[in-house]
Amino acid sequence: MTPDQKKIVAAEAALDYIKPNTTIGVGTGSTVNHFIDLLAENFKGQIKAAVSSSVASSERMRHYGIPIIDLNEAGRLSIYVDGADESNHQLQLIKGGGGALTREKIIAAASDKFVCIADASKLVNVLGDFPLPVEVIPMAQNLVARQLKVLGCEIKLRAGFVTDNGNIILDLLGLQIEDALTLEHRINQITGVVCVGLFAQRPADVLILGEADGARKVFA
Repeated sequence: MTPDQKKIVAAEAALDYIKPNTTIGVGTGSTVNHFIDLLAENFKGQIKAAVSSSVASSERMRHYGIPIIDLNEAGRLSIYVDGADESNHQLQLIKGGGGALTREKIIAAASDKFVCIADASKLVNVLGDFPLPVEVIPMAQNLVARQLKVLGCEIKLRAGFVTDNGNIILDLLGLQIEDALTLEHRINQITGVVCVGLFAQRPADVLILGEADGARKVFA
């Protein structure tokens, strides 16, 4: 089974958490794209509305006729479905490979249940093999980079990329993240940082992994 097929397996299993005629939160990325396609196929005309973390996901859902509304209009959400670039066994995540980390974190915080979908390779013992994204206000790029250097990692500007919020991404390479919650708080305290792609304060509630023999659910 290919990695893409495993993503489909995970995305399909997430449909069990969807209830008709509700407003749901939907994230960003390749696995989420499969979820949106399956959602449209299996819940045609039955989704009241969706709150999306990115322009790309919004456009994909609008294509299927799924109404998109603002989180301020939706209020508290019962469920948020999104992918991850990495997850540890506590379901703390690295997210933001697609650059939508800030909106993803906002929607996750506004949701009662966070269902994370991924292929099995995304579950790791220690976070950090995947570069950790940090969304930064452009004028603060150098200020933030200087303060991030104390972490002992390599810092790379994501060249030619601008977030949906109009900001830049600094990717941190070479980290071994043993205490994700402390690092999340530490980076978020740097002036000029909008958001860091660590989801430790608000981890996933369930991780659905697509594996060769089907979907496996992991709980913290």
